[in-house]
Amino acid sequence: MELWDLYDENRIKLGRTMVRGDKQPEGVYRIVVHACIFNSKGEMLIQQRQPFKSGWSNMWDVTVGGSAVSGDTSSTAVERELLEELGLETSFQGVLPALTINCDGVFDDFYIAVRDDIDISTLKLQYSEVQGVKWARCDEIVSMIKDGSFIPYTESFIDLLFFMRERRGTRTKGDTSIPAQQ
Repeated sequence: MELWDLYDENRIKLGRTMVRGDKQPEGVYRIVVHACIFNSKGEMLIQQRQPFKSGWSNMWDVTVGGSAVSGDTSSTAVERELLEELGLETSFQGVLPALTINCDGVFDDFYIAVRDDIDISTLKLQYSEVQGVKWARCDEIVSMIKDGSFIPYTESFIDLLFFMRERRGTRTKGDTSIPAQQ
């Protein structure tokens, strides 16, 4: 039984939980996390969901995604998902999501990282979740969306994820005219 913490619209924890699979109460939110791992070639590590998974079975998706369980912070949830699904240890402590989308009772947090030290042949794929991984360029993912083999994100959203991999917010990392917040 997986428990999810519930939050109000201001992302303040309510001190209540819900069981995964139960109907989510109206007016409350939960946290879902995604990690988008890129290499210096500009490719994103993507995963293919198992054919027996409910929801998006057999489809390709961003690096990892999943729900924060009770007691998780957003950053500990994304670290746990990377470790569980791919056997990949990556710290996101002190890192805020690059992007949060608030919709349908979910704070949907997207973390972005560039890692060149990942040899995908050594990843430990979680059998119950992931059947395969590969590196893919933006145009490849857009093509996969069009042919129905990738979860149907909008093409502009995929473009945004690739755009943000080299940015700090809405600025390039090299923009020193406005000091970055630490």
